[in-house]
This record gives sequence, C-alpha cells and structure tokens, in this order.
Amino acid sequence: MGTQESYEQQDRGTGRRALLGAAVLGAGGAVLGLAGTAGAADARQTGSGLKSLSVPTIIGHRGASGYRPEHTLGSYQLALDMGADIVEAGDLVPTKDGHLVCRHEPEIGGTTDVASRPEFAGRKTTKMLDGVSTTGWFTEDFTLAELKTLRAVERIPANRPHSTLYNGRWEIPTFEEILKWQDEQTRKRGKQVWIYPELKHPTYFRALGLGTEERVAKLLRRYGKDRRNSPVILQSFEPTSIQRLNKLVDNPLVVLLSGAGTRPWDFVETGDPRTVADLIKPQGLREIAGYAQGIGPTLDLIIPKDASGNLGTPTTLVADAHKVGLVLHPYTMRNENPFLPANFRKGTGADAYGDAFGAFKAYFATGIDGVFTDNPDTGVLAREDFVNG
Repeated sequence: MGTQESYEQQDRGTGRRALLGAAVLGAGGAVLGLAGTAGAADARQTGSGLKSLSVPTIIGHRGASGYRPEHTLGSYQLALDMGADIVEAGDLVPTKDGHLVCRHEPEIGGTTDVASRPEFAGRKTTKMLDGVSTTGWFTEDFTLAELKTLRAVERIPANRPHSTLYNGRWEIPTFEEILKWQDEQTRKRGKQVWIYPELKHPTYFRALGLGTEERVAKLLRRYGKDRRNSPVILQSFEPTSIQRLNKLVDNPLVVLLSGAGTRPWDFVETGDPRTVADLIKPQGLREIAGYAQGIGPTLDLIIPKDASGNLGTPTTLVADAHKVGLVLHPYTMRNENPFLPANFRKGTGADAYGDAFGAFKAYFATGIDGVFTDNPDTGVLAREDFVNG
C-alpha cells in the first residue's frame, strides 16, 4: 500500500465503482412507470457497460436452476428466456489437465451421474475441502475428456422433483464454451448477454498447482472480455482472490459474504482473524471498496431472521455499502418453502411454493441493487410489481 502500483489500482477500482454507482442511481428511474413484464425486463439505460442493466438486477443463479439441472446450457438458456439480466455461468473449478469447467463444487457426486459410472468407481475419495472432510468425486481428478462423458443431474430432487425429468440431458460446460455461448446468444438475441462467474475455492486449488485467477484472466483476455465495460462480473468468497483478480483484469469484481460469524477460507489459511461480521462494518467495507465494486452478501445479512425463522428488522448494510460506492447483489431467492423466510411459507411441502413475491418485495424494499434467484421469471415479475407499486 502506498506504492505507485497500488495507487493506480485504486484509481482503476474507483472508476469501476463509479460505473456501478451510475447504474444504481440511474437504472431505477429507467424502470419506473413501465407496464407489463416484458417492459420491466427490457428496461435499460442508454449507457454502456453496467449502466445498461436494469435495477434491481435479476441474476439467474446457476442459470434457471429452479427448473433445470444447474450449471448446464439448458439452465443458462432458460434463464435468458425468462428475462434474467445476468446469468451466473458458472461456478468455476479446474480439471486435472487445467481446464475450467462449470460445477457448483469440485465434488460432483450430487450434480452428475458419476456415481453410476463403474469406470470411475475408483476415483471416489475423501478430501479436506476448506477444512471440511468431503467424500465423493472431484473435478481435479478427472481430465476434461473424462468429465465430458458425464451428464448433469438435479442437485436437490426432494425440492425439485420436476427437474429430474431433465437428468442426463446436458454435459458439463467449460468456461471457454460459456464465453462462446455468450457471444452467440448476444448475436441471436440482439442485445448484450451478461455472465457472472464465481471462482470456487481458489486457495484450495492454488495449493494443488491449479490457480484459477490466472486461468480466468487468460480466457477473458483471449475473448476480449477483460475490460471495464466487459459484460462479465467476477465474484469469489475469498477476498484475496478478488484482490488477485484486480491486478489481472479490469472487470467489475464482487466479494461474496457468507454468515456473519464465518471466516473466508483464505483468512483461515493466512491467519487473518477477521470474520464476515468485521468485513461488513464501515471499515471493512471501505477496504473492500479499494479493490472491488460490489458485495454479494447472504440475504440474512440484509434482513436477519428471528428465532422462528421470520424476517426481522433490516440491518444498515445496504446504506453502509452504498456510502462507500459498493453495490449489493445478495443471494439466493428461491420459490420453494424450505428456502423462504417462515412468514412467507405456505403449507409444509418440501417442493411447494410459498409467497415468493412477498419475500422479493421485502428484500427489494431495503434498496438492494439486485438479487440472485433460482427462479428468474418470478424475479422479473416481482421487480415489475416493486417498481410499479
């Protein structure tokens, strides 16, 4: 800190924060007063980059994962069809031979049919993943060619039995394939398609010699998507990973934040005693604003729940983050009862929908700039209700 390089990085970060800030302040007005779902979903600012996005921004979480197996081209495609402003394509993990693929976790036993493949039975193993003993099959133990023989399946069939209809239909996409798909969809749809990839467990993979930040940056540079106005937002739960990316690319960057009492794994590895509770204090947010443009907090950091699981009183996080120029894209809105606050549930069915529209309204009212959702169509309609209400 204090070197010429760090000041240049701060200046670069300030410019990106200003761009995001303009989107927050301006896009809301563009949406207000529109009638009809299509109008709300298509409301755009006339500027470039993030200024072109609607606010609140609807982000398709792992695609439209409420309806299709997550992190598949089918899920991503449906998210766009439903009107998502951005598609979270995808959670990036490396293969044994260094390719980046889109899976929720490096352990793929629950998201692919690998457990039913006798040729890979010997690959099942137990590893320590960010301090947690995890048993299954891991992407870093497979070549890309081997992973391409697998097919995606629904991760939570008890909540989404209808989605199991599509088990086995799609393969695991690579990040490079997603970058090409993004360009193809932009041409076909006549408007810019945005993606929001996450770097998963970067400290874990760096220790294996599979550093992900450099691989992501190399691909973004190859496809001309490493710039300030590029339609790619990068995110990670590890602040040091975002700091590393800040030196490699000009893309907007977002620090993901889990529960208040948790510690980012890179903090655990480096002996940094701070928790997420420290990072969301004004001082912590100012520090984040020095190298990132936004935060992705869990929804409980926006509105905590009481002992009964009902929504309580909103925190000051939205105002505090906006004060230092950060945008907020919290996660994750889902329609099914078990994932909703208790006061928005209807009945007890694990796969039944609750009052998702009511929950969206409560979170939008806090001033968040967007939200990740497994159900982009619900999010788009909820936004229309909110901005026209």
